[in-house]
Amino acid sequence: MNLPATGADAALHALAASGAIAVVIPSYKVTRHILGVIAGIGPEVTRIYVVDDKCPDGSGAFVRENCRDPRVAVLEHSENQGVGGAVMTGYRAAIADGAKVMVKIDGDGQMDGALIPNFVAPILAGEADYTKGNRFFNLERLGAMPPLRLFGNAVLSLMTKLSSGYWDLFDPTNGYTAIHADCARFLPFDKISKRYFFESDMLFRLNILGAVVADVPMDAVYGDEVSNLKVSKIVTEFLSKHMRNFGKRIFYNYYLRNMSVASIELPLGILLTVFGTVYGLMHWIASARSGVGTPAGTVMLAALPVIMGVQLILAFLAHDVASVPRYPLHKKTLFRSKPAAAPAEPEA
Repeated sequence: MNLPATGADAALHALAASGAIAVVIPSYKVTRHILGVIAGIGPEVTRIYVVDDKCPDGSGAFVRENCRDPRVAVLEHSENQGVGGAVMTGYRAAIADGAKVMVKIDGDGQMDGALIPNFVAPILAGEADYTKGNRFFNLERLGAMPPLRLFGNAVLSLMTKLSSGYWDLFDPTNGYTAIHADCARFLPFDKISKRYFFESDMLFRLNILGAVVADVPMDAVYGDEVSNLKVSKIVTEFLSKHMRNFGKRIFYNYYLRNMSVASIELPLGILLTVFGTVYGLMHWIASARSGVGTPAGTVMLAALPVIMGVQLILAFLAHDVASVPRYPLHKKTLFRSKPAAAPAEPEA
């Protein structure tokens, strides 16, 4: 999604003049890169929040001593809260200071500050509530991504599509994001995952709100930074949390807040598929033990429920794909004023 250059530039200048664009930078072991990251942030940004997440290198104090940019404010945690906790601290501070759009970039130099207008433009145009980077858009540049990360991102993208409901997005662990303050105010900050699962959990929470999310193309850039994300996290922690979020999303969107034909298709499809599979396996095992062939009627009685069940599940998935939010949350009149508190989320 692209804005006309003049319209995007005018909107950016207007927001810059009103002090409405803020950048949040979680800071943990990034003293080698943090000053360069800050220097790369353009004049359209009027406030920069560096959140020292109990950094062992004292990155917060380092920025105070060495950075002369008047836009920078350093926030410090008394204990490490993870990237999600640091971002939530930055969001709270930016909202309190009147920011309208908040951009989150990492402090390790992987994210080009010159791209900030690209992330902000769809939000200013009223086309999205939340934007995120997508390093898979330009296939010619994917060679810069390590093979293990490439594979891990592909697996995570599939799991995130299921758990978040945003079937049109890719590269879910990309931390280059922007969000409209009127949308962020309704996020349950205390419930969002604070560590490596943060970006994926954000998408799940945004879908529950009905927010519009858009991908922004960007190139993969890797230098001498060291990633703390391990493959074991993908296989264990991420898988279990995606399964949890998938179950919660289906319950909230298809049973608690709304009912449709899809609400019947999924459980009925699962029931028929399980029945046909179990029934067929029982008779196949019995036939193998006795040496007597299974009657055609029994085979059909097992096959038909499986066929019908799979068709119902596919119909549900087609409905789910078509249900991706399309109308930006921050443009709805109901959400233009600040709520008294974040909406309560049912326990599940």
